[in-house]
Amino acid sequence: MKAVLMTAAGSPEVLQLQEVPKPTTLGNTDLLVRLVAAGINPIDTKVRQRGTFYPEQMPAILGCDGAGVVETVGKDVKRFRPGDAVYFCNGGLGGHQGNYAEYTTIDERFAAHKPKSLSFAEAAAAPLVLITAWEALYERGRLEPGEKVLIHAGAGGVGHVAIQLAKLKGATVATTVSSEEKARFVRQIGADHVIFYRQTDVAQAALDWTNGEGVDLAFDTVGGEVFSQSFPAVRVYGDLVTILEPKADTVWRIARNRNLRVSFELMLTPMLQGLVEAQQHQAEILAECADWIDQGKLKIHVSHKLPLEAASQAHQLIESGGITGKIVLLIGDE
Repeated sequence: MKAVLMTAAGSPEVLQLQEVPKPTTLGNTDLLVRLVAAGINPIDTKVRQRGTFYPEQMPAILGCDGAGVVETVGKDVKRFRPGDAVYFCNGGLGGHQGNYAEYTTIDERFAAHKPKSLSFAEAAAAPLVLITAWEALYERGRLEPGEKVLIHAGAGGVGHVAIQLAKLKGATVATTVSSEEKARFVRQIGADHVIFYRQTDVAQAALDWTNGEGVDLAFDTVGGEVFSQSFPAVRVYGDLVTILEPKADTVWRIARNRNLRVSFELMLTPMLQGLVEAQQHQAEILAECADWIDQGKLKIHVSHKLPLEAASQAHQLIESGGITGKIVLLIGDE
């Protein structure tokens, strides 16, 4: 099969299209999936730059997100049959094979049926960001109906899904963007209040929006200074969830004085630590989101579709920043 191999840590040029053996050994509960599309995420570029989590297993096939068609099933598989369309977040960190390839395997417990209303490209763009936003808002941030939420970078991959999930929970949403074009986009998907972060003090804008009280929950999808700049934007006893590691020189005084509950969201933890029940729970999140998608309550925005051999170009695009929604590699025919 064709696959994009990461031959060493480094620039996007280390991603090379090659012929490799197609997976042939299936575990009893495994699916062999013919991949139609693979999503690109920032974690892919970080793994490529720094090296995989399993450096002894090079070269590696990256790509956590995939969507495709089940071709063969293991003898104990119960939930899927050949011909089923599936989507999932699995592999791509240097251990289990990722999805920049024509075929992959996945334990049936970690896969979900593809939303019927989505193309394979849209479905491949969805899993990591759906799970991240769901866990951050509903589980880490304990979001409740009627609360006010600040979502940073609302036009991005995680951000545009987070806006919709927050609205589905009955929250009121403010979000940060860089341009009028992105402002129009986030309003279309439900944002109630838009903050142009380049021209505005975001924390002050959030305080003004909440009559000086602060938001119930802030969701940081950017990191760096944005994390600590969010402290004064959150109400006393409120929640702040981040998907990035805080800077070593972070000054925590405002967060402490406001008694903030600070949470970390890394949806890769179950995969990295082999937590089977947690991975099954993530597949259940995808199943629930598939229902909402098919009911028209949740949309996935794909900004770029590139062929498999353009994986290095896709990484360059994502590293350039400013992408609205997601980038996807097209691998096979739907």
